[in-house]
Amino acid sequence: MRNKIIAIIGPTGSGKTTWAKILAKKFKGKIISADSRQIYKGMDIGTDKDKTFSQALTDIINPDRPFSVSEYQAQAEKLIDQYLAMKALPMLAGGTGLYLDAVLYGFIIPNLKKESIKLRKKLEKISDIELLQKLQEYDPVSAQKIDPKNRRRIIRALEVSILAKKPFSKLKAKKPKYNSLIIGIKVDRETLYSKIDARVDQMIKEGLVEEVRELLKKYREDLPALNSIGYKEIIDYLKGRQTLKQAIQKIKFNTHAYVRRQMTWFKRDKKIHWVRSVTQAERLIRKFIK
Repeated sequence: MRNKIIAIIGPTGSGKTTWAKILAKKFKGKIISADSRQIYKGMDIGTDKDKTFSQALTDIINPDRPFSVSEYQAQAEKLIDQYLAMKALPMLAGGTGLYLDAVLYGFIIPNLKKESIKLRKKLEKISDIELLQKLQEYDPVSAQKIDPKNRRRIIRALEVSILAKKPFSKLKAKKPKYNSLIIGIKVDRETLYSKIDARVDQMIKEGLVEEVRELLKKYREDLPALNSIGYKEIIDYLKGRQTLKQAIQKIKFNTHAYVRRQMTWFKRDKKIHWVRSVTQAERLIRKFIK
């Protein structure tokens, strides 16, 4: 299994974590999260963290701390190398396309921590319209692909484009460090939307409003981390800008839109093996690791 890794990917609500847990038990796997929201401490219910098993790169930073794609890439690769040395099978599980691509395809991302923090603080002060205009200037291809309402992703693409001194969409990949099998979970859209809606209702029952209220006692509401789906809508409710019913409906609607963007991202990758069952995924892995 030298240098072989697995990635379990798919849109929000498709069951990546459940699949990863099952497959990790079968193949002596070690799971590494590829979720850009689950990295934050204190953001558990709204990011649907599963704390019933060991998963690396969750709960690693506070919501007010910047965290770049290059940092994720470095930490994930270090863990993968450790797991391979232990003769375990590294398994990436998540739906953040930038994180997955950085590791699976070895994109060369500038690791300029001080410059990155300084630039991000500057970009965070700019309005959504100005950010999009800047991205169109630096990288018109990414400006077309990224949802104009996804402020965090626009900032991330701008940050990389500016620091790399080339458009984010034209970043070159070095030769990938790992031989990877990428398994995508295929779920029809209507089923996925129903699962998402039920999950949002469950988050409310589990205390999402209280979780957000506690976060606001410690952090500014305009932090990029708190602009995540599930948090920004509840913040608007707590600040009296909308009712709880409206907030819940917006979380569902915004998550549906996010799923569509995720699928657009994944569809361009022809290396993904789309399957509908864990049994199919298991067969692919057995063949891959032989």
